[in-house]
Amino acid sequence: MEKNYQKVSASNEPRVELHDKLNLTGCEISVNILPAGASVPFVHSHKQNEEIYVVCEGSGKAIIDAEEVDLKKGDFVSVKPSAKRQFFASKDQDLKYLCIQVKENSLEGYTASDAVIC
Repeated sequence: MEKNYQKVSASNEPRVELHDKLNLTGCEISVNILPAGASVPFVHSHKQNEEIYVVCEGSGKAIIDAEEVDLKKGDFVSVKPSAKRQFFASKDQDLKYLCIQVKENSLEGYTASDAVIC
């Protein structure tokens, strides 16, 4: 019988993409670690996917459409697809964050409205 769930453990690699590992069909999730003083080596945007960034450890900043946004543990940042973005760890701390990528305007139900009491 096929299981209705997948479980994986993320390693301490700089980037772990979970789409294939969890057989995801509606989103991509990545675990990212930027060492102190490092940055994502490119600016990027998306065609149709919005991103949610969750800062798990450390601090740093994001440059989003030329605006500097300070980041610290516990911060959540949503970014529209067309926004140009790049992430940086602070000089003295690693920045560990999750990135959740989903198609913009695709959410049809959530939490209680999508739940079925069994």
